[in-house]
Amino acid sequence: MARAQFQRLDPDFRRQSLIDATAHCLARYGIGGTSVRVICAEAGVSAGLLRHYFAGIDELIAETYADVGDRLVATMIAAADNAGPDPREQLRAFVMASFEPPIADPDLLATWLAFWSLIKSDARIRELHTENYASHRRPVERMIARILGPGTSDVDVRLTAVGVTALVDGLWLELCLDASSFTPEEASRIADKWLNTLVGDPLKVLAD
Repeated sequence: MARAQFQRLDPDFRRQSLIDATAHCLARYGIGGTSVRVICAEAGVSAGLLRHYFAGIDELIAETYADVGDRLVATMIAAADNAGPDPREQLRAFVMASFEPPIADPDLLATWLAFWSLIKSDARIRELHTENYASHRRPVERMIARILGPGTSDVDVRLTAVGVTALVDGLWLELCLDASSFTPEEASRIADKWLNTLVGDPLKVLAD
């Protein structure tokens, strides 16, 4: 068998390539099949380089979880920013981004399931899960606060954001598990209907 050809890459790129490779391996092989050897083969680097950049595979998986979570939130925030100044349209765009690539992706779900399987047993992954959920919910809370207007309690804003987040998570999960159940367009219609219920009368939207 020919020996693998390893590349000499920029350190930052090489570190990111290990993170990307870990996400791909988790999607393809799950936690049980993801090892140092498998990750490094996917990244095209020697096994010794993983320990140069990370204390071990546990740290690499944790960094990958943080990276994937940050990218997802950044994609949704970018969608909201591109929707204009209306907070209701921003919230709608933020939500609808979950039903389109790169977020609506069975491979991404497989990677996420691998992370979730570690929450009970790995304290760092559990901590990152809490941070990821908060980073996802905070922009939703900000948009909802603007929609509902002054005088709305922090509790109402937080609980409404929890409801929106749960709605999105449920539709995203089903869409990734079985795309034949409903289309992304149908998911958007469902989300639209519930957003109108959760955040009230459109006439209450506040502009900047």
